[in-house]
Amino acid sequence: MKEKLAIGVLVSGSGSNLQAVIDSIEAGKLDATVKIVVSNRTEAYALERAAKHGIETVVIDHRAYDSRTGFEQALIDTFRSRSVQLVVMAGFMRILSEHFLGAFPMKVLNIHPALLPSFKGMHAQEQAFDYGVKFSGCTVHFADPGVDSGPIIIQSVVPVLPDDTADILRERILREEHRIYPQAIQFYAEGRIEISGRNVRVRGQKPLSDTAVCNPPTEGM
Repeated sequence: MKEKLAIGVLVSGSGSNLQAVIDSIEAGKLDATVKIVVSNRTEAYALERAAKHGIETVVIDHRAYDSRTGFEQALIDTFRSRSVQLVVMAGFMRILSEHFLGAFPMKVLNIHPALLPSFKGMHAQEQAFDYGVKFSGCTVHFADPGVDSGPIIIQSVVPVLPDDTADILRERILREEHRIYPQAIQFYAEGRIEISGRNVRVRGQKPLSDTAVCNPPTEGM
């Protein structure tokens, strides 16, 4: 039997994407095991989520270190000591530098609640809603030293409906995050991801329709 992918998860907040990963593992849909959950904040509810499932947790407070490098080295040492193969950022509110990313080259995933490269950074859902887009969504990508700028693995498109508010749109996007993040990890676990520059391909993916979608729908055009 193939050994399951060992993942380490970085969190700072509520951890709903962590929960989606755990649920997918327990449902037998994701061939991985969460070796450890690391937070930079002691009050992160994600730690409680992990503990409820018997997953080891550690708090590494960035404020306890004199430099980013020192903080990131502590993260590196923690993950390496658990033989982590893939690092999953699930609401981790720190930008990782080349020091950390170099220790796990193309082995760090992040999820962003917008269709990158649009609306990077904080409050992406509100940015998209205030801009007046007709479609928004979410993106799973490899992390790089930039802000939400790494190669894209999978995206889900969410329409903005006439009666939406920013909060309603946020919840609809979040549901898609919970769907595509475990899928991206499963693609990785199966060894199906191929990277060429900025282009990411998934070997053996299902055929995709080439039919365009309009919002609002066209009427006889």
